[in-house]
Amino acid sequence: MESLMNAAEEQQPPSALADPWSLKPESSKNQKPKGVGGFVLVHAGAGYHSESKAKEYKHVCKRACQRAVDRLKAGALAVEAVAAALVELEDSPFTNAGMGSNLNLSGEIECDASIMDGKSLHFGAVGAISGIKNPVLVANRLLSEAQKGKLSAGRIPPCFLVGRGAHDWAVGHGIPPCPSEKMATKFSLSAYKRNKRKMELAEKMETGHKQAKKRRQSSENENGSGCLDTVGAIVVDLEGNVAAAVSSGGLAMKHAGRVGQAAHYGCGCWAENACNMNPYSTAVSTSGCGEHLIRTMLARECSAAVQSEDAHQALLEAMQNKFISSPFLVGEDRVLGGVIVLRCCRCVEAQPSKHIQGILVEFLWSHTTESMCVGYMSAQDSKAKTHISRLPPGTVAGQCLAIEGGVCRLTGTVE
Repeated sequence: MESLMNAAEEQQPPSALADPWSLKPESSKNQKPKGVGGFVLVHAGAGYHSESKAKEYKHVCKRACQRAVDRLKAGALAVEAVAAALVELEDSPFTNAGMGSNLNLSGEIECDASIMDGKSLHFGAVGAISGIKNPVLVANRLLSEAQKGKLSAGRIPPCFLVGRGAHDWAVGHGIPPCPSEKMATKFSLSAYKRNKRKMELAEKMETGHKQAKKRRQSSENENGSGCLDTVGAIVVDLEGNVAAAVSSGGLAMKHAGRVGQAAHYGCGCWAENACNMNPYSTAVSTSGCGEHLIRTMLARECSAAVQSEDAHQALLEAMQNKFISSPFLVGEDRVLGGVIVLRCCRCVEAQPSKHIQGILVEFLWSHTTESMCVGYMSAQDSKAKTHISRLPPGTVAGQCLAIEGGVCRLTGTVE
């Protein structure tokens, strides 16, 4: 067999690449590829990534990719690998998820997370959960428990739990609690104290409607693209299954009990294997202002969009028409968000042998925030690649977008 072609080719610009979808999807019923491995794409939030901390952001993305690839190499399915990547992202003090998450108005940490399996189409989520180090593990456990079927007396198992109920369910299912004070870091605590002082000062200066408006705009800026948000990952495994996951500590100084897009169905993540109606398997994970992403259901919109012939153009149009210019966000000065997307199909190569079957993966990221940090890796790569995407100079965050990506071909033998 010839050596495998597995290197990801970055699109700069994407139009410079030949059409990666010239090979049409082939029916793979009763055919299982051997040695394909898989592919993972992660993000460390859409917002602003300072040059001084660029190394840390890239490093955590590399570790997340490696964690997922290790699971894929061990034979894990996509949903297990994507959960492993999220645990790594949540454990980093530099991300706004799990450890080091933003504190709310009450000085507490409340996290959101969700996960979706493209094979079963099952979904699990938690919202405003406190005292759990890795919220994605609770979401994943909800997903796996739901796959077992109905509970006693014919009760429907939950797929989405919030607050204290989510915490108690997690502990009851063997996920260890973690005191909230241990989840706060020096960085998150100092940011909370700084934001609290700004709010107190603004309240003292407020004397009328004009000051109230200025205070509201200031608060929007504090919670805008200057703050990092949701982290996420998307994976395709050796069988061609896809999965997506997302986790977030939410906006800084949010109201207690607020639940962002990371926990909402169709808003934080989406994964769907190819079927009769959809020729491509797709996976999406979003980041940004939760309220904007919820009102546009951006994850599901992007998944549907990239079923088109030209995925790059389709995603560009979806971000522009379904997000920035969405009728659901009329009146918003800045629409802030970002997505990572992959689509894949199984193709039979004409050469070198009819027994060689590959999975063709096109992966993309797009954002309206000042920057977005991503990392990607195939199971056949020696190390992950990382990139901090930034808006073009002179453009305004929330009013324009950046889009980049690449192609990866995973090849294996057909049994």
